[in-house]
Amino acid sequence: MSADFPEHARTVILGAGIVGNSLTYHLAEEGREDILLIDKGPLPDPGGSTGHASNFLMPVEHSKEMTHLTRRSIEQYKDMDTFVNSGGIEVARTDERVEELKRRVQSAKAWGEPGELLTPEEIEEMVPYVNTDIIKAGFYSPGAGTCDPLRAGEVMRARADHETDGGLTVSPNTEVQDLHVESGEIQAVETDRGTVTADEVVIAAGLWSPKLAEMAGVDIPLTPAVHQMVSVGPISFFEDYEGEISFPVVRDMDTQMYERQHGNDMEVGSYQHRPILWDVDDIPSIDEAPLSPTQPPLTDDAFEQSMENALEIVPEVLDDPEAGIRHEIDGLLSVTPDGAPLLGPLQDVEGLWSCAAVWIKEAPAIGEAVAQWMTRGWSDIDLHSSNVNRFKEWGTSKEFVKNRAHEGYQKIYGIVHPSEQWQSSRPLRTSAFYHRQDDLDARFFQAGGWERPQWFNSNEDLVRRYNEELDGLLRANEWDQRWWSPIILGEHLHMRDKVAMVGDMGFAIFDVMGPGVTEYMEKMAVGRMDVDVGKSVYTPILAENGGFVSDLSIVRLGDDHYRIITGGSVQGPDKAHFRSHLPDDGSVQLVDRSAELCTLGVWGPDAREVIDPITEEDMSHDAFAPYTAQHVTIGEVDAWALRISYVGEQGWEIYAPMDQAGRLWDTIYEAGQDHDIRPVGMGVYGTTGRMEKGYRLYGHELELDYNPAEAGLTFHGVKEADFVGKEAYAEAIEEENTATLCTLSVDDHHSEDGERRFMLGNEPILDEDGEVLVDDEGRESYVTSAGTGPTVGKHLLMAYLPQEYAEEGEQLQVEYMGEHYPVTVEVAGSRPLFDPSNDRIRS
Repeated sequence: MSADFPEHARTVILGAGIVGNSLTYHLAEEGREDILLIDKGPLPDPGGSTGHASNFLMPVEHSKEMTHLTRRSIEQYKDMDTFVNSGGIEVARTDERVEELKRRVQSAKAWGEPGELLTPEEIEEMVPYVNTDIIKAGFYSPGAGTCDPLRAGEVMRARADHETDGGLTVSPNTEVQDLHVESGEIQAVETDRGTVTADEVVIAAGLWSPKLAEMAGVDIPLTPAVHQMVSVGPISFFEDYEGEISFPVVRDMDTQMYERQHGNDMEVGSYQHRPILWDVDDIPSIDEAPLSPTQPPLTDDAFEQSMENALEIVPEVLDDPEAGIRHEIDGLLSVTPDGAPLLGPLQDVEGLWSCAAVWIKEAPAIGEAVAQWMTRGWSDIDLHSSNVNRFKEWGTSKEFVKNRAHEGYQKIYGIVHPSEQWQSSRPLRTSAFYHRQDDLDARFFQAGGWERPQWFNSNEDLVRRYNEELDGLLRANEWDQRWWSPIILGEHLHMRDKVAMVGDMGFAIFDVMGPGVTEYMEKMAVGRMDVDVGKSVYTPILAENGGFVSDLSIVRLGDDHYRIITGGSVQGPDKAHFRSHLPDDGSVQLVDRSAELCTLGVWGPDAREVIDPITEEDMSHDAFAPYTAQHVTIGEVDAWALRISYVGEQGWEIYAPMDQAGRLWDTIYEAGQDHDIRPVGMGVYGTTGRMEKGYRLYGHELELDYNPAEAGLTFHGVKEADFVGKEAYAEAIEEENTATLCTLSVDDHHSEDGERRFMLGNEPILDEDGEVLVDDEGRESYVTSAGTGPTVGKHLLMAYLPQEYAEEGEQLQVEYMGEHYPVTVEVAGSRPLFDPSNDRIRS
């Protein structure tokens, strides 16, 4: 391990906390031989959050990604002999929390992690010092425990040095002064010890990451926030026990606190207090800090209620007359606008990566996954929810980050509904349709920063109109109907009967052009790209392992011109992916037109009757074939129309300049009055219509864990041209599926108390004996998407099932809130449940 500061390094990692150390080790494992690890603090504890975190790992979350990362991290901590398996218990003081703990068990089963519900008596047997008089239940996670991240960092650095055969240079007490960028590429890192040129640089500096990113002219959107913690001791109760921890960690969820033994002390941590956010520039230096830069003194008044609650839950130990407060801090940690890490290549600077906002519990696995991403292009655990580029173009300002962090801090131990919407910094991105939709009393949800109607309260009459068809499909339970409305179902049936308009879907739109564009597009997509001008191609975008990177439509606009249309919520990640593969010779350019063009969908049996009279061009079936695009003039608006449908109906997506969107809306809305045209929301477009057609959705059905054969998306065959993931894709077609994506329906919604319940997604699929289905690759079956299909009269679920269960008519079960409900496999594969021959789309 060299101590000399080099003039050049293949890889430079900024930050030697648990994240930087992990990344260093795993990059070395992947074959990187020339690595420089820099930190401005001393080692082994450079002064970041690694040195003061409570260091317990509770593996079960409602996120598959985070659960799998935590489980893999525990495996690594065990391998380094830096983990103690104490178990952990989340306790409930309220009935609402008990229901949340049932959902926690549900998630544990879905992600393959053990967990069970405990009675107060069972909790007392495991943790005798807990006051069970105020507890109603608990969720026990036997895999939970504590780690030593500082010792783990030392082990990882030593292993990295061994793997690189001395090619690792570690430089503590080294301050980064600038990042040099030329022509959009990282060139060098300037420090107070000298300047080192680099091929790639990773910012893994925790809450200092935004400051380093700013040096390169990019954004890493996070803010430092306080997590209060005190340590009380010595406590006589623990004197008879050896080691750091002998009892499960206790999370007092309703007070947003935790209590854990630490030797002879009791550590009490709180997220209950008011959010206390810091500016990174206000964090003291190592020399100025009393303890360390991330351990400022406790804000006493903010902790008063927390201490009262701690005394309620563990009075026997905290009331020990011999004990006192030995340590108290406002520990600083990183908070992002949505609570998830910020990982991956920063799209504006080639060779610059982010590995920030990572907690102790998932750090080793994230280091491993990002190392895989950097060296081979994909990771074993899909990181799409943590892609740093997800806020690109809209959510990186300091005010936005702090507003969302202030709101999100209170959700850390909160009960967060799967559809729950953020309230701060809204509206931020609005299309030119926004005020017209608002006038119609739209209920807006946000995706990718865009305000998109989920339903329109002005369509309430449709619930009464379709009262008979909706019998049995309405949700009575408050949790099931939260962030949902029966109006969605009425809007859906109206679209199936007449005509509806959907605007704006908030698509990300990229125009790709240049003399090398056809060859480039062939390389990027599974589908054949050398098609006629005006033809659209729906295609997967794959990683080399054959897993999904994206799923989108591409239209050929000219001989050297294509348009990529993808989801607005993946604008940043998809743009980064396509840009990272652009040829070096400049023969292809990518232009982001997402903010320039509005999109207005018009679909339903009467769509042509509305559009044809107001369009200068012939909109008949013969003149405008399905899956093609043309320039059209609608009223006074010059637009571009694509005959495609995500809801399974005749109609078009119509694109127009954003400054003419209002006129486009008015023209179509007025023309459709004779046909009772209704604006409908994304509840129809993204859920009910999609589910009835069995359309897959990236981030739900489509991710790195599954290949196109298992997803039922091999209709393109294997084209002659080479493309990313071709070899793995071809192998997947030839081999028998390990699992197949299926559409299931719920046979009986009645719970034990007679109330009808409706699954929302991520629930485990069980066999007739109540065991979770697991395929031969060890992947659990769970609900990837859930939504009611009003036309087919059923609540629909999508899930990957092991091959032996992927048979139409197969009877299975789904677990929801602690109870089992019978389900039937309706479709095995991609055949639509509604209009399977696609006659409506082609009419």
